[in-house]
Amino acid sequence: MNASAKTVRLLAIVAAIGVFAVSAGGPPATAQEDLDGRVRKFLDANRGQWRDLNVPAVDGQTLYDIIIRNKYTRALEIGTSTGHSGIWIAWALSKTGGRLITIDIDERRHRQALANFEATGLSKFIDARLGNAHEIVPALTGPFDFVFSDADKDWYKNYLIAVLPKLEIGGCYATHNVSAGRRQRAGEDDYLDYLRGLPNLETTIDTRGAGMAISYKRST
Repeated sequence: MNASAKTVRLLAIVAAIGVFAVSAGGPPATAQEDLDGRVRKFLDANRGQWRDLNVPAVDGQTLYDIIIRNKYTRALEIGTSTGHSGIWIAWALSKTGGRLITIDIDERRHRQALANFEATGLSKFIDARLGNAHEIVPALTGPFDFVFSDADKDWYKNYLIAVLPKLEIGGCYATHNVSAGRRQRAGEDDYLDYLRGLPNLETTIDTRGAGMAISYKRST
């Protein structure tokens, strides 16, 4: 092949590439981008409408940020309600390659949560279980690197005792509706004192939403 023929062939290849790029309309949206858009649309449509003891959006964002920042992948939620917090948690896990186990005892709430998870496209990242967390949580094998406790407040200490040995070093245990400096429900003061007294947990209180104790496990 002479130089002239080589030049013609090269120009033909370049032109073909250009035609393909134009017809493709630029780079396609990724599956994650599609999922992000679907979740945002659902959360925007339901903003301010969450009931049944769901977390406020600011707390959902906090849970999301913790998981993304620490690249957690093995999450447990105690108290699904109708799924607001689970959506935030699973959304973050969709980006870290993780999965969520979430538990609720109320069948109506459980069914609504399943519908909400399906609507967001997050179902494949969630193992939603209907049953008594008093029985289910101690039986879980773990390990976990992220736990969100938001069920019956008088059982908070028991949940922590059951899960803490299964929480990895560097993992986070977040407890909802716990705030220092406000009147606590029965048992919450005792729980917070117990939490802060554990030498292998470093606990801070986030008061931006409904009050959340955020504890990181350290090796001591």
